[in-house]
Amino acid sequence: MPRSGASMSLDQVVRDAIQGVVARVAKVVADALAREVERQLEGELRRAPVPSAGRARGTRRSAPRARKDLTRWVADRRARRVPTFVIEATGLDTKKKIVAKFGEDAMFEKGKALPGARAAAASVAEVKAAPRLVKAKPPLVRKAAGSR
Repeated sequence: MPRSGASMSLDQVVRDAIQGVVARVAKVVADALAREVERQLEGELRRAPVPSAGRARGTRRSAPRARKDLTRWVADRRARRVPTFVIEATGLDTKKKIVAKFGEDAMFEKGKALPGARAAAASVAEVKAAPRLVKAKPPLVRKAAGSR
């Protein structure tokens, strides 16, 4: 019910002019938003893993591997601790002593005979009895703070 121009307030004139524009713009924005959401959902569905494809590459197992009994050990540079079965078989408790008697890269297997002793190896008694070389560090001497 439009009134005459003199009796209409400025507010009413602006509302009447904008009402049609806002309705058209709202429809365009809603359509654009719907298309963008649809495009993103399709992209997500394409990237989603297929359940029958198995584990994704690069993922870790959730459970750690079960610890196995160590049955073979080589006294090489990578070797860390000496396994119990080698200590029991040789009577030696350090890698250094084992390498001195059997040589580097000597392979020990659980339940099998020991590898042959190295021909030019020092005896185990010499290795055990060898004194440990300890060298003391000289004392640290600092200059007096105000001597400059």
